[in-house]
Amino acid sequence: MEPTTRKPRTQLDRSAWTRAAIEVLAEEGIAGLRVEVLAKRLKVTKGSFYWHFQDRRDLLVAMLDEWKEGRIKDIIKQTRAVPGRELEQIYHVIDVYSTSRSRRGMLIELAVRDWARRDPQAAAIVAEVDEVRLKCARDLFLACGLPLEEASSRCMLLYAYVFGISLMIYDKFEADIPRLKQDIADVIARSGNARYALASPAA
Repeated sequence: MEPTTRKPRTQLDRSAWTRAAIEVLAEEGIAGLRVEVLAKRLKVTKGSFYWHFQDRRDLLVAMLDEWKEGRIKDIIKQTRAVPGRELEQIYHVIDVYSTSRSRRGMLIELAVRDWARRDPQAAAIVAEVDEVRLKCARDLFLACGLPLEEASSRCMLLYAYVFGISLMIYDKFEADIPRLKQDIADVIARSGNARYALASPAA
């Protein structure tokens, strides 16, 4: 009789659990995030979870840390500009964060923000990310020669637009959506400052 070959157990590290939990958060919200759901999705036992985490709260803290680190890293990357090309980078930021390319990221972001409405620790993390987000965008406007007050207003307008558009279904509102988005980007980016009032990079 031939010996039975056992399938090797799936080895998961702490990060694998955290990433899977973030995916569940995006799909079902914080209320749908349960250890048994994660274990079933990852095809492992609940015991594997408790090998890496003390409890569900420990997982939630790990999720917030990973989300914060990832968001701040991406924000810095997207807002980093070659000196003299800050205006072009502003258009890039508007485009990247207002297109379908970031759909998954926006679903995660909205889920984290909904979570933050009920959890002070999540709210503190979101506030920290938003501070970095706004400061990096404002630095781009400042580098284009805008005064501090106007740079602050424009970076707020930029993110009000990219977050707002993620909540709307607007495909039938306008026949030429790319033109509409370009016009909005121009409104956000243009200024009377001689150095700053350049032609749109997409023109």
